[in-house]
Amino acid sequence: MSGWRQRVRDGLTRNVAVTSPTAADPDLRGRTYGIPYDQVWRAALRLASGRLRGWTLVDADDYDGVIRAEIRGTLFRTVDDFVARITLDSDGQTRVDARASSRGSRGDFGANARRLRRFFAALDEELAAGRPGTSRLTGQAARRPPPADRRHASH
Repeated sequence: MSGWRQRVRDGLTRNVAVTSPTAADPDLRGRTYGIPYDQVWRAALRLASGRLRGWTLVDADDYDGVIRAEIRGTLFRTVDDFVARITLDSDGQTRVDARASSRGSRGDFGANARRLRRFFAALDEELAAGRPGTSRLTGQAARRPPPADRRHASH
């Protein structure tokens, strides 16, 4: 099946996005931070508690490292689910992985992958605000640079 046909089929049939260290999309590989668990936990909790528009905290268990939230869509007012797992990896680095899923059996047209990207971009910003000028990520870029035509649009 050609690339665009596969993307259309996926958009119509998939309603879940999950981070994985081997994901083809670098934005969906989760994050590994070289900062203490507690700082990452608090930042993720703030985001899931409503700092991101439409998000409502459902449950948070810092012992197990799980944050659950509901996300209310702006257009159709659907309610979808978000779960983040925050752990320490074998090197003592703080690892964040997440899952976003639509309730029901409809396709999401990539909405859940966009939610994960938005969450991780906000988490990167939230954590970087604590120490300006320092990189908080280990081995991964927080974001890809914008396309060249947008970088120089103001010149």
